Amino acid sequence: MKNNRTDIKQKITRGETSLGLEFGSTRIKAVLIDKDFKTIATGSYAWENRLENGIWTYNLVDVITGLQTAYSEMKQEVERLYGITIRNIGSIGISAMMHGYMAFDNTGELLVPFRTWRNGTTSVAANELTNEFQFNIPERWSIAHLYQAILDEEKHLPRVDYITTLAGFIHWLLTGKKVIGIGDASGMFPIDELTQDYNASMVKQFDELIASKGYSWKLEDILPKVYLSGEEAGELTDMGAKFLDRSENLQPGIPFCPPEGDAGTGMVATNSVKKRTGNISVGTSVFAMIVLEKELSKVYPEIDLVTTPNGSPVAMVHANNCSSDINAWMGLFHEFYEAMGQKVETDELFTVMFNLALEADPDGGGLLSYGYFSGENITGLEEGRPLFVRSPESNFNLPNFMRTHLFTAFGALKIGMDSLIKEENATIDSILGHGGLFKTPIVGQKMVAAAMNTPISVMDTAGEGGAWGIAILASYMMNKEKDESLEDFLDKRVFSGIEVQEIHPDRSDVEGFGKFIERYKEGLVIERTAVDNLVENWRG
Repeated sequence: MKNNRTDIKQKITRGETSLGLEFGSTRIKAVLIDKDFKTIATGSYAWENRLENGIWTYNLVDVITGLQTAYSEMKQEVERLYGITIRNIGSIGISAMMHGYMAFDNTGELLVPFRTWRNGTTSVAANELTNEFQFNIPERWSIAHLYQAILDEEKHLPRVDYITTLAGFIHWLLTGKKVIGIGDASGMFPIDELTQDYNASMVKQFDELIASKGYSWKLEDILPKVYLSGEEAGELTDMGAKFLDRSENLQPGIPFCPPEGDAGTGMVATNSVKKRTGNISVGTSVFAMIVLEKELSKVYPEIDLVTTPNGSPVAMVHANNCSSDINAWMGLFHEFYEAMGQKVETDELFTVMFNLALEADPDGGGLLSYGYFSGENITGLEEGRPLFVRSPESNFNLPNFMRTHLFTAFGALKIGMDSLIKEENATIDSILGHGGLFKTPIVGQKMVAAAMNTPISVMDTAGEGGAWGIAILASYMMNKEKDESLEDFLDKRVFSGIEVQEIHPDRSDVEGFGKFIERYKEGLVIERTAVDNLVENWRG
């Protein structure tokens, strides 16, 4: 039942709201919710990462412009719909892509361009640290970026005063606090489940490892302080308020929850923080998060060990590439429409093309593609070359073309998940999907169910994403009962009336994906050859 306009106006006026600000891989989004977790207004800003000097990055100007634009659009929507200006908000939270490397000196100057999770340039550092700690350190993690910079003797290192993630940076900008949520922290450096902080023995190992370099800093001094969900992690400063709201209507003093990574906010947005639950987030990258009942028996290079926003251990299988190649092909088909003098809405195009995949041969007709825009650590490739391959005998038609591209979006993820399910016998009661691919009903669920061979559910809130998830965490901080756990808050208050649509794997689809994934594994030598022989400026 929808809240009426007067009730919403009163909630906004009284500050009975929570704001989530999320920096996703293709969009910065602002979502304002009420105390019943319903969305009041949204704003957004489209952006793209850039490959500059061999590094995937986002321009800092775009970070700031996107933050202000997304907030401004949300504010204007409130003014248009409800006729009032936002001056106060009950609580705010920041979410962003996990991992990566942002290093600052003691004046707050960014020392090198922001290095995102997408970079596969830290393999030497990641391997050395994994061996040193006997704990998997993925290439994306902040500590891998820092150690690779040390191995490469980068000139900025003596000036380092603080390193953080994108979410930690925005939080610092608005509150002045150098803090981070435990889920985001677990993508910077290993977390000790007992202390709910960085693993102290590994911190000591790292400092000993680099002692001969003679840096004035110790690792603990330059990392953000770790906070758990539900804890207050700072307030909007006067400068932060002016920075966020260029019209200067927003008042300072608004409390902030700990900044979190997109993995953690995805878990919240799908009610997947309990043990034996999981979720799959689909976007530029794709990752599955499974909340563990017990520790893994050994180190797996394809499985990250991170945490939920309340500190429970999570197995994370992360593939760097997912939707970028599909989006590129959709752009080509859109151009074809226009060349024929036709007009088509992007959403309609995706719906029509995705539904064709349901008419395809179960295995995609013998076609093969790799949507590797960047490197893929699960399959051992430091760079990517998008490829489409077929044999003369392949059944080359549009349905098979679409199914192949949807299947390949989950190819690397499938390889990583097999280690968790087949070798560790991890028990998963439910997996929920979220992200743009699930906006087309049925299709995305059927493809993922075939790949994972497990039921896949989508909630009514699946399209809300991480901005809504971090808004929920901000609301939890302000509105939880004493000693109310995050699991109970989500179960009993946020998701109690949410509808869930579950699709079970179809046997034919599962068998078809099985044939496809064998073709995918065998064809990796083609991708390797392309990486080795097609240099990035090969056009010229």
